[in-house]
Amino acid sequence: MKTTLPFVKYQGAGNDFVIVNHWSGPVLTDLSAATIARLCDRRFGIGADGLMLLERDPDYDFRMVYYNADGYPSTMCGNGGRCIVAFAHRLGLIGAQTTFRAVDGPHRAHLTQPAWVELEMTPVTAVTPVLDGHFLDTGSPHYVAQVARLDAIDVDEQGRTLRQRPEFAPGGTNVNFVTGTADSGLTIATYERGVEAETLACGTGVTAAALVAAQATGRQGDFTIPVTAKGGALAVRLHYDGTQFSQIWLCGPAVFVFAGEVEV
Repeated sequence: MKTTLPFVKYQGAGNDFVIVNHWSGPVLTDLSAATIARLCDRRFGIGADGLMLLERDPDYDFRMVYYNADGYPSTMCGNGGRCIVAFAHRLGLIGAQTTFRAVDGPHRAHLTQPAWVELEMTPVTAVTPVLDGHFLDTGSPHYVAQVARLDAIDVDEQGRTLRQRPEFAPGGTNVNFVTGTADSGLTIATYERGVEAETLACGTGVTAAALVAAQATGRQGDFTIPVTAKGGALAVRLHYDGTQFSQIWLCGPAVFVFAGEVEV
């Protein structure tokens, strides 16, 4: 029997998400991969890079549950985290400051202006040289490759090939192609696993690229690195002590797009 599912849609620099409010209990009771993938489908569903559930949490302001567009549970999504914070604020569940739980643990976040959310990411210690780039985990696994020109890269084709390389087995990786430096700012294109295509932005990918760029300077201290994705401008603030990246904040837009209902 079909039921009507209320939802909202948000986007962060073009990285878009369906969000379902589970604050008062389950609304989307069919969490099969097929159902979630259909809701995220851009031709036969609502259309999104992922789907999130906003749930109660006994120890934090709320809990974020994230599924990729392929319908399967995913690792951390940075832009999704910023968007669900904006949604919780819109509902009046939080003020300008919050701490919530995601799949990789607790995150702090705050809204500094309308539709702008800053999200603290988990510390990172390991940045590993691999192939012609670097591999690191910023809540999700990422390969970062510096390239001369983004317009010379077929992001889908090259990203798909790199995503399944044996070096990243068994889970594969997200793939980021980057130009620029920490001082001049970065421009990025990302192929996301789970979406299995290029997305207009990827928060954990933007974070990964900024960390690699900061390390490449050979300097320690505080950095603020602007990063331009195809869907808009973001920034990453961080501290690097020569061994560990900490105080990592992913900053950018988190914009309400529309609300609606769909039969499931």
